[in-house]
Amino acid sequence: MPGRPEMTAFRRRVRLQQARWRDEQGHPIGTQPILPREGKPARPVGSRLPLDYAQETGANFVTPGALDAARHRLAHKEARQVLSAQRVCADLLWSEPFGINLFGDLAHDLASADHAAHTLWPDAPGTVTGLRFAHSPGRLDLDFIGSLVTWDVAFELDAGGGTKGYVALVTPLHERIQRQIAKPVRVARYREVLQRSKAFRPKAFDAVDRTDLVVLCLQHLLLLSTLQHESRAWSWGRFVVVHPTANTDFADAVDRYRELLVDDTTFASMTTGELLDADALPARTVRAVRARFPEGL
Repeated sequence: MPGRPEMTAFRRRVRLQQARWRDEQGHPIGTQPILPREGKPARPVGSRLPLDYAQETGANFVTPGALDAARHRLAHKEARQVLSAQRVCADLLWSEPFGINLFGDLAHDLASADHAAHTLWPDAPGTVTGLRFAHSPGRLDLDFIGSLVTWDVAFELDAGGGTKGYVALVTPLHERIQRQIAKPVRVARYREVLQRSKAFRPKAFDAVDRTDLVVLCLQHLLLLSTLQHESRAWSWGRFVVVHPTANTDFADAVDRYRELLVDDTTFASMTTGELLDADALPARTVRAVRARFPEGL
């Protein structure tokens, strides 16, 4: 990654560490593409598993609860979803399975999910009623923001008074930040949600568009759009970025993004290490994640 030597080194270390973990566990090596086509070239990739093997064994998931959560999510499609089952199952570094590995043990234990949410975000109202993965409340729905962006993990809350809330998280592992351009056809809606939120400095969207902060902004705007929804179904929300300490791309992006805010009550960040140290997740989850992902959390 030109000009980003720390990020280059981190990504190399994580890829190598996951390749070594796969080999030590006796799992076969995967490929690029994940599902090779007959007669087409494919190359081995140490941080991937063969798709059939990955789907059969669930080897990408660190606990039985995480595996159950992954299989449940893949079996229950959301409207207009764009979710790569290949990457969820076979890519050892993708953010979506990483999020499931972090929070999957909570999916069928709402008491533990509630404990986690209120340990990490003590001001979150009410109680946790559900946990969703690779979730959006409305893809391509202009009652929200009309985008396909999603959150990796979402805690659903009963916020009281007949209303709901979200703690919406993204959980990048080795992903890098890349420059993007907001789709012009939806820019007016993005600006509307941003301005109505009163959370941003003047001309914040102009500062974001065509930069590497676009996707973070849209994921935040998706959360803010729930609070503005005409149904008044949502009364509280927070968008949270959970990133490894050594992922300098996301550490820097979070700092730059926060500078655009005048009210950060709906935005937060933490390192993956801080999450694991917070006594919020089950001990078995923490042990398994640290054993599998020791590099730079």
